[in-house]
Amino acid sequence: MSDDSLSELDALDAGPRASDVVEPAAGPPSDPSGHPTVVALMERFGDAVLHHEVVADEQHVVHVDPSRNVEIIRWLRDDPAQAYNHLADVTAVDFGGGAPLQVVYQLFSLTHKHRLRVKCLLDVDALTIDSVVPMWNGANWLEREVYDMFGITFKGHPDLRRILMPKDYAEGHPLRKDFPLRGRFSRAEQTRRALAQDVDRFYIPAERAVGREPQEVHFPDPDAPSRAGRADG
Repeated sequence: MSDDSLSELDALDAGPRASDVVEPAAGPPSDPSGHPTVVALMERFGDAVLHHEVVADEQHVVHVDPSRNVEIIRWLRDDPAQAYNHLADVTAVDFGGGAPLQVVYQLFSLTHKHRLRVKCLLDVDALTIDSVVPMWNGANWLEREVYDMFGITFKGHPDLRRILMPKDYAEGHPLRKDFPLRGRFSRAEQTRRALAQDVDRFYIPAERAVGREPQEVHFPDPDAPSRAGRADG
């Protein structure tokens, strides 16, 4: 089947497509002695620490076994010698080409003034990982955004649903590399769906009952004679 004959959602069902250039999932390994937490992680968790690198000259990054993400991150938070008590961000990266997607945790120790980036690589056909919301309520909306934009499921999340796109959005996950630039639906189909939407999807009754007239924009009729023409006549 050629690309031209694909229906609107065939590409979504087919999954990621190979690209000409695939970014590496990790850079060259770095000396762990440059960061005390990395040394402690390797000593405590052994093979569960899969890789360590330094990016941008100073940002230490560790790749850990995704099946142990909660165990490792909880230890980083609770161990007094580490005390990574601030979760600055949860996000994801998709390099495309069928490469694993990365779930990224940006941690900071307010006590020791240390930064650490923790990554978990997930195969494109197994995009599931445990939620860290039980440790940080602030991860709630961050994980929802990753779910919405990348399609990664966080097990144990208390309310995992879309946060940016409508709940019935049918075109997939917009930050995936296999997502078309203009979306999966044609412009005509996107417009038809937008015009068919019920206003109740966006406004609660209290907002609609404030007693104000809706704002309307009127465009001039291109076939009507101009004022200058009427004045000349």
